[in-house]
Amino acid sequence: MVTSFQLFGSIALGIVGYKIFAKFLPWAYINIFGPFLLGPKLDIRRVGGWAVITGSTDGIGKAYAKALAKKGFSLVLISRSLSKLETVAKEIENEYKVQIKIIDVDFSGGVEIYNKIKAGIDGLDIGVLVNNVGVSYPYPEFFLDSYQQNPKFLVDIVSVNIHSVTHMCALVLPTMLNRKKGVIINISSSAASIPSPLLTVYSASKAFVDKFSEDLQTEYRGSGITVQCVQPGFVATNMSKIKKASLMSPTPDAYVASALRILGYNIQTTAYLPHEGLQLAYEFMKYLTCAPYTAGFFFKHLMTMRKRALSRMSKGK
Repeated sequence: MVTSFQLFGSIALGIVGYKIFAKFLPWAYINIFGPFLLGPKLDIRRVGGWAVITGSTDGIGKAYAKALAKKGFSLVLISRSLSKLETVAKEIENEYKVQIKIIDVDFSGGVEIYNKIKAGIDGLDIGVLVNNVGVSYPYPEFFLDSYQQNPKFLVDIVSVNIHSVTHMCALVLPTMLNRKKGVIINISSSAASIPSPLLTVYSASKAFVDKFSEDLQTEYRGSGITVQCVQPGFVATNMSKIKKASLMSPTPDAYVASALRILGYNIQTTAYLPHEGLQLAYEFMKYLTCAPYTAGFFFKHLMTMRKRALSRMSKGK
């Protein structure tokens, strides 16, 4: 005879099992079954002849430039250093035989820099925009200390990480809308969706990119525009200061290949399966404990990183 306690327990287990299944199935389709079994959902080569990439002389930005050139796109490379732009443009041009334009601007500048960019891309058949340029903290630091050490640095984070995204989208969207097709890839960060104390302004700026991308896609989905917000964890780049790639910290080329494979499956994505696993671990940890405890855990971790960075600086390393 089934007791009321056993019946209640069975119902509770059934509800939990259903919720896990309902969460897991879409996740598995977006991150595993879709990209790896069905292949890319969007043929990016059909959206236009030119791709515009900001922050394109190193790391993820350069990897996007190479990957898109390999697919036959002509490129507009935008970054601060003219010499680096010339070097990267020559390297990609020699390897992939595509047309390349370069525009040297400092995204920490004022709104006038976008006049230069607009003049440089005017009349081009732009199908892809990659908003990659970004600025982070040199090491984890308390908000007030960061401000007192360099007030302009915090202003620069907002200018580079937020204003660049909104202004570049405003520049390229008219062309995409006229042709009823286009892809916008906004590079956010996993710091936007997990506790990131001591990186407060950086993580908040990337959370803006998440929200902006989500609502921008809703506005223009019906006009043939695809928006992908990429939330990388650690990638072996100069910004992350990771010199040696590993499974959890892939090379920029490996990361971008994964991100392009997932294009069209989801608006917001870590774009790399091991990083997705870390995101799930965070959600599970928060579910088992509570938000304050989880935030405290990350705070302790970043405090340790801060102490190590200050120690290296004191030794002149």
